[in-house]
Amino acid sequence: MIGCSVAIFWPGALTFGFPGVMASVWQEMFLVGSGATGAAIFFMLAAVGIFMFLVGRWQERYGIRRMITLGVLLTACGCILAAFAESIIMVYAWAFINGAASCFVYIPALTLVQQWYPHRKGLVSGTVSMVFGLAAAIMSPLFGMMLNSFGTRNMSLLLAALTLTIGLLGAYFARERDDRRAERQNEKLDAVKQQNGIRNEIDGNEENRSLTVKETLHTRSFWFLWTTWTLAGAAGVSMTVLSTGYGLSLGLPLGSAVFILTAFNLTNGTGRLASGYLSDRWGRSRVMSLAFLAAGLAYFLFPLAVDLPSSAILAAMVGFAFGTLFSVSAPLVADCFGLEHFGAIFGLTFAAYGFVAGPLGPTLSGYLLDLNNDNFVPVFLYLGAFCLLAAISIRQVVPPKRY
Repeated sequence: MIGCSVAIFWPGALTFGFPGVMASVWQEMFLVGSGATGAAIFFMLAAVGIFMFLVGRWQERYGIRRMITLGVLLTACGCILAAFAESIIMVYAWAFINGAASCFVYIPALTLVQQWYPHRKGLVSGTVSMVFGLAAAIMSPLFGMMLNSFGTRNMSLLLAALTLTIGLLGAYFARERDDRRAERQNEKLDAVKQQNGIRNEIDGNEENRSLTVKETLHTRSFWFLWTTWTLAGAAGVSMTVLSTGYGLSLGLPLGSAVFILTAFNLTNGTGRLASGYLSDRWGRSRVMSLAFLAAGLAYFLFPLAVDLPSSAILAAMVGFAFGTLFSVSAPLVADCFGLEHFGAIFGLTFAAYGFVAGPLGPTLSGYLLDLNNDNFVPVFLYLGAFCLLAAISIRQVVPPKRY
């Protein structure tokens, strides 16, 4: 648990915090608009869509620790590339590398902790996801301070060194269970279920059998989950690039505007632990649906927020829903389809987030802002509608019968 959490810290900080802080800097450096900087998120998510499934397959062949180590190395290389970026194209290259690197850490980390704690999948998945999201809340203000103190290039090189040192330490401790430990954990799980009278959610003679990727693709639950990731993912990730810009449009200084992004990332991180824990008790889809409804309400209220406190509170509501999407989807996939092919199946759900959520979220919202003279109202309204549709879609995700 500690190794996975340490390894995922810097990929999370760079994914959710770095673009929001650097967006205005890149616009000034390369003379581009909001649409161009928003497209950086598209390239990051495209890499996620490509590599999540592949990493899920590769970890079964090459091992979890090797995947995490490679992810740390790629993250550091991306920081070095960002340090020497001379055009927006190089920023896109950094975004693609960083997105790919996060896949090599995130999927193996989630797989590993659920293998260690099969009776608390929501809690342990939420813990790792919490670090992934909370890292940006911690680092976003520090990114701003580092930018002012060291400049763009030196800051990026320092981040590369920190990523390499801390990430490799985490990868060292991220060890898979051996067969004896696995047997003891399974015996403990069976004893807990028998003692508490808990029945598996899936009835039938093969209730413990994991579905293959091909079988999963033939279930309606997978496609409703895929739709949920498209809609909720687009609405959530858009806030990483909209929050600071909206604060600046209210006339706030950069330091105060970044606080809106910090509020988003704070609940994006801490909310993952809470929602993961609650999903173990109240059900996965119920917790996710309520979170998406709250995010939809927040987006509809955003046009009325004209000061820092109200904007930060609404951004925090969106952040909680976005964190819930990450933390609860992982155990939901394990509950519905099993753990044997978890990495590959969860990676396929990320294809929606990578290939569709990016264009529908940050990219489209950036171009709408350019077309409407930075009027945020249309953007907030359509993102709010996405959240409401996601709340309906996730309720249709149930464990399929396994014949």
